[in-house]
Amino acid sequence: MRLSTRNQLTGTVASIDAGTVMTVVRVTLDGGQQVVSSITRDAAEDLGLEVGKPVTVLVKSTEVMLGVDD
Repeated sequence: MRLSTRNQLTGTVASIDAGTVMTVVRVTLDGGQQVVSSITRDAAEDLGLEVGKPVTVLVKSTEVMLGVDD
């Protein structure tokens, strides 16, 4: 699959918290950091998400903020 999204991070599904409408998916990235995504329950089911499954996190945003400690 080819996508125009440049911010693509690979990782593994660490946990899935399925609600009535929305599902919260926690992904452990290859570098050890974690990313959390909220997607519809239907989307999670369509993707066949399960703990331990490899996934690609796609980040598409008009704004990316950075922070530093003073």
